[in-house]
Amino acid sequence: MRFVVLVKANKDSETGALPTSEQLEAMGKFNEQLAKDGVLLGADGLRPSSKGTRIRFDEGRATVTDGPFAETKELVAGFWIVQGKSHQEVVERFTHAPFHHAATIEIRQCYEMEDFGENATPEIRERQARLGV
Repeated sequence: MRFVVLVKANKDSETGALPTSEQLEAMGKFNEQLAKDGVLLGADGLRPSSKGTRIRFDEGRATVTDGPFAETKELVAGFWIVQGKSHQEVVERFTHAPFHHAATIEIRQCYEMEDFGENATPEIRERQARLGV
């Protein structure tokens, strides 16, 4: 099973404050362990929403809005993509993430092609497989 671990934004991340060398070192060691354990599929930090753009879709029309976005509690500052045997396993692993300041992370399981049942026709499954995602 694949999971996305979202790091919620806060005032510091929205100002573009960068982590200290000690924080980078601690996070690097945590990520290294995830890689050694064979569960890390991807990870990155995100620049503040002031550098971002939203595209909202409504009845076939796209509306583009540049950041910053006011609802800080709804924003994401970074993410991991990991695999695990269960949701609980991932939760347990990330209780040891090296956050030494106030931080909130959210763990969400990804849909797999099997979850879509017969709506995922053989053609759709084949196309998805070719993409390798």
